[in-house]
Amino acid sequence: MELQLREVSEEALSANFLIPPEESLYKGKTLAELCSDSLKDFNSMVCVSAEKGDISSFSGDFYSKFDVVVVSGCTLTTKKLINENCRRLSKRVAFYSVDCRDSCGEIFVDLQNYKYTKKKLDEAVECELKYPSFEEVIAVPWSKLHRKMSKLFYAMRVIEKFEETHQQMGRSSGEISTADLPAVLNLRKQLCQAQSLRESQVPDALLERLVSGRGEFPPVCAILGGILGQEVIKAISGKGDPLKNFFFFDAFDGKGVIEDVSNSDA
Repeated sequence: MELQLREVSEEALSANFLIPPEESLYKGKTLAELCSDSLKDFNSMVCVSAEKGDISSFSGDFYSKFDVVVVSGCTLTTKKLINENCRRLSKRVAFYSVDCRDSCGEIFVDLQNYKYTKKKLDEAVECELKYPSFEEVIAVPWSKLHRKMSKLFYAMRVIEKFEETHQQMGRSSGEISTADLPAVLNLRKQLCQAQSLRESQVPDALLERLVSGRGEFPPVCAILGGILGQEVIKAISGKGDPLKNFFFFDAFDGKGVIEDVSNSDA
């Protein structure tokens, strides 16, 4: 099931092959409705539907009918809210968030207390991992993270914080642009000082790419989507080592990096 209120934009048309190019076919429909219609043609045996409404207004019980919840392009507040709603349920619901900003991307995973099996030599070994929530992860002091931590982790947190602050002032989500770079750099300075982190760990050039990028970059979306799909299958099947708990990709150097960011109790 898909849930999304966003309408079709030029950026969406250039990045999403599930949207029909003819305006007569997409006019008046949300991205979720259009993607749902296209996905139905891929496999008629699978039920695909689109739900209307503000995702942040849905009660926790709404998520109880799912085994996996994946959110994309959500605000910081919405990510924390949905992740917490999944955690409050009596059943375990896997939570993933994925974001693509131009040539960069991030996947976050929360499988809560997760048991799985993996092969070791000729035997199946039972394993268990404990995942922190998204809110717990972003509360981890930067000074406690390892020295070679992905710079994208810090940069994405700066951008999230900037957007959250400006949304509280009445600005719409996704409106960040190159004109905001000076303010973003100033926020970077404030956060680095508060977190006892050198500003060089959050390079100007990286932040500039994140704020100046227009929409999603299809090749990066494809890479993130492929990895995310594999992880969802692992979570459902309970087989194979799952990702814990961040994956970062930057097309600038073509590298994908896994980072385990956990609180002291995890």
